[in-house]
Amino acid sequence: MNVKAYGAHAGQAPLQPLDITRRTPGAHDVQIDIAFCGVCHSDIHQVRSEWAGTLYPCVPGHEIVGRVSAVGPGVLGFQVGDLVGVGCIVDSCKTCADCHDGLENYCDHMVGTYNGPTPDAPGHTLGGYSQKIVVHERYVLRVRHAESDLAAVAPLLCAGITTYSPLRHWKVGPGHQVGVVGIGGLGHMGIKLAKAMGARVVAFTTSESKRAAARALGADEVVVSRHVDEMAAHAQSLDFILNTVAAPHDLDPFFALLKRDGVMTLVGAPATPHPSPGVFNLITKRRSLAGSMIGGIPETQEMLDFCAQHGIVADIEMIRADQINDAYERMIRGDVKYRFVIDTRTLA
Repeated sequence: MNVKAYGAHAGQAPLQPLDITRRTPGAHDVQIDIAFCGVCHSDIHQVRSEWAGTLYPCVPGHEIVGRVSAVGPGVLGFQVGDLVGVGCIVDSCKTCADCHDGLENYCDHMVGTYNGPTPDAPGHTLGGYSQKIVVHERYVLRVRHAESDLAAVAPLLCAGITTYSPLRHWKVGPGHQVGVVGIGGLGHMGIKLAKAMGARVVAFTTSESKRAAARALGADEVVVSRHVDEMAAHAQSLDFILNTVAAPHDLDPFFALLKRDGVMTLVGAPATPHPSPGVFNLITKRRSLAGSMIGGIPETQEMLDFCAQHGIVADIEMIRADQINDAYERMIRGDVKYRFVIDTRTLA
């Protein structure tokens, strides 16, 4: 079927209207009429070839929500009219240990929602900046939020699971002191989720102007990391740090804030590496540096259900599809609170 979309033909080219083709639903496929698609910073990295291997035409978008408009004859879990979402994964090998454990995000053959291999034309996956998408039922997620919240649910499919997964894996909960570094698309979700899990949350920002915003998101305390005295006041006080910053920066000042056996997990993906941390900051308190990448399908469904139960959605700014190039430039400047979401109905 022919579908209208927004994408780019080259790394230096602006995104523009495209006509793309979606497959007819197979036996276990779900066809979704996309209502909204969140805009992730990784979309910029990929579409502009800042990460190697971009395939063109590139149609970004992996924070997708909408309604089921058709299902294959073998689909049992979804029916026409259901509110659903699709995140960063649309396929995997289904047979490896990671897939068996519901951790498709770590499968060596995970297929991303865009720029991944597929037999469909044009030979690679095309994402959610489009009117429709067809996805195997295994990778479709049920949305239990109110329909009026649907646009603000979209960023949960990447920003939400990216922050939820490490918080759950390291068992953040009541009695824990948690630091969230960076107050952007990821960080604002990290604050909301850690607070809902029962932790005391300290937000870290380089900007004095973000103090009030971080408190409004639920942070118990806000530290401007440029202020040495504020950082020193939190030495050896945190059990866990969720570092969401997607730009290279010195990690050592944050390691000094961890208690013995504390963990700092990186979820931001800078285009160039962070400076290597000093080994003594690690070995003297048995601290750990870790990483985490999105989450598997079962955990993503768990996250969506948790957010529905606690009334958690992203803070968003809605845009039309034809505003996407301006939105990219604003994202690079940090001029969004905290996530752009495309109303894909404006593609019609």
